[in-house]
Amino acid sequence: MAKPILLVTRKLPEAIEAEAARLFDARLNSADDPWFRDGAAIARRAADCGAQGILCAAGDPMGEATVAALPDTVKAIATFSVGTDHVAVAAARARGITVSNTPEVLSFATAECAMTLMLMAARRAGEGERMVRAGQWEGWAPTQLMGVTLEGKKLGILGFGRIGRELAAMARGFRMEIHYRDIQKLPAELEQGATFHDSDDGFLAAIDVLSMHVPGGAGTAKWLNAERLAKMKPGALVVNTGRGPSVDDAALAAALASGHIRAAGLDVYDGEPKVFPGYLDLPNVALLPHLGSATIETRHAMGMRALENLEAVLLKGSPAPHEVR
Repeated sequence: MAKPILLVTRKLPEAIEAEAARLFDARLNSADDPWFRDGAAIARRAADCGAQGILCAAGDPMGEATVAALPDTVKAIATFSVGTDHVAVAAARARGITVSNTPEVLSFATAECAMTLMLMAARRAGEGERMVRAGQWEGWAPTQLMGVTLEGKKLGILGFGRIGRELAAMARGFRMEIHYRDIQKLPAELEQGATFHDSDDGFLAAIDVLSMHVPGGAGTAKWLNAERLAKMKPGALVVNTGRGPSVDDAALAAALASGHIRAAGLDVYDGEPKVFPGYLDLPNVALLPHLGSATIETRHAMGMRALENLEAVLLKGSPAPHEVR
């Protein structure tokens, strides 16, 4: 019996491509040719090869137009990500296409990235690294690049899901006080002593550091705007490893330029890979290229989870373990 045809849009870790080829008739993009940026090209390739499954990745334009253009052979879309903002899930479901993602395996790695950015922002690590590389460092000085310590600071976590709770566990090791804002108060065993806030105003006024871990969508678009930034303490820090569109870039850049926000660390951007130009000349913002899940271990686990979902639907005729509903 012929293996189901699987269209893979991106270059994946070698072991994942090998497993995809073992399970499926995999049409790989091992050169990472940029056709994945064009939804029409994805749909056309799926039609040309008669794909039954598509393994895509974060940022691939799998919106309504792409889903509508997919051939009837496609029965499953697995995204190599937790986020599904780039996939028109409802449109796919209407066509009988199962959409799945890779939850639970990247929480710790993404929290590590948030912690990294928090430290970079607090200790001015980006400025220091650029100074050394530029040959401008003239030796230790009592007032050189003085930052702030995280010890004793109030960390505010916006979105206290798996990633937020992993970050809280790390931050406790830095003797930080944990506060969180979410739709509802969590059980005590998940809070682990964290303080719940039921309003944005009280949350923002209480914290010294904001770390954002909210999903995308209209409900969180530009959540961190000028009004909310003004409610934060002078000298507060901002970290975003969640979704780029949840930040009003112009407002955050203005707050950084004025010094109201001491520093920021960003790993995600609205319209990435484009980065808001106003950030580029600001010394007090650390910018990473969406590295949240970028560890060897995590990317392997993500790939195996994506293939597990595809195997269930295309080979076993069963529901995907991590179907997005």
